[in-house]
Amino acid sequence: MEKPAALSLAPRAPRLDDRPVDKRIGLVILATDHTTEVDFQRLVASDQIGIYVTRIPYANPVTPDNLRAMQPSLTAAAGLILPDEALDVVMYSCTSASVVIGDEDVAAAIKAAKPEAAVVTPTAAAVKGLRTLGARRISVLTPYTVETSRPMADYFDALGFEIDKFICLGLTDDREMARIAPAEIVAFAKEAMAEESDALFISCTAVRAAGVIAEIEAAMGKPVVSSNYATAWACLRFCGDTSARPELGRLMALPLEGEWS
Repeated sequence: MEKPAALSLAPRAPRLDDRPVDKRIGLVILATDHTTEVDFQRLVASDQIGIYVTRIPYANPVTPDNLRAMQPSLTAAAGLILPDEALDVVMYSCTSASVVIGDEDVAAAIKAAKPEAAVVTPTAAAVKGLRTLGARRISVLTPYTVETSRPMADYFDALGFEIDKFICLGLTDDREMARIAPAEIVAFAKEAMAEESDALFISCTAVRAAGVIAEIEAAMGKPVVSSNYATAWACLRFCGDTSARPELGRLMALPLEGEWS
């Protein structure tokens, strides 16, 4: 038998950086989500910004009651992202649930675990993005049923937007929403956009719209905002990344200014 290798302790401890990356974004996403991580790795992650993900229990179909049922799990889910370490931003990745739970209640639940973090929801990010683009009159495309979409229409109406057109695709399973082909998203976006609207909002973090925003804008000549596109923009800006990326769409060329609400 050969003599065992000799092991020795280094004479000094290694120098440690404060953080492996400068900025940390936590994502609280649905257990069934196929899309958010992929979009954030493509649009947000870099040598300076790390993406850290936890998943929250969720059961289809997509109904207001099932969406609201996630609220009690939000604090614990956020607390599982790098426990006892600070995050710069936490994003809750469900548009329709942010409507039925409420942006403020989502933020309060997440801040109970991560009080230092800015909290981003798809709805708040979409509103901020639409206002940054100067949109007052909007069209909306959702993959949901009319029942699930109604609270969203009321949400935008209450915030002062005029909705010219609102198209629902009638799906009830977010895994199917994630399988809508990008070419179909482009086609339905063209159908959903009213001529008199200033911008189009495409709802749902499951829908793969973020990758075709620039294509839709080029076809229609008006700005487009989707759930993951808006949250990616907001998270980048909260992390101090102010770089303009107009090739990804109009909003990605603009700063985030003013109060976050």
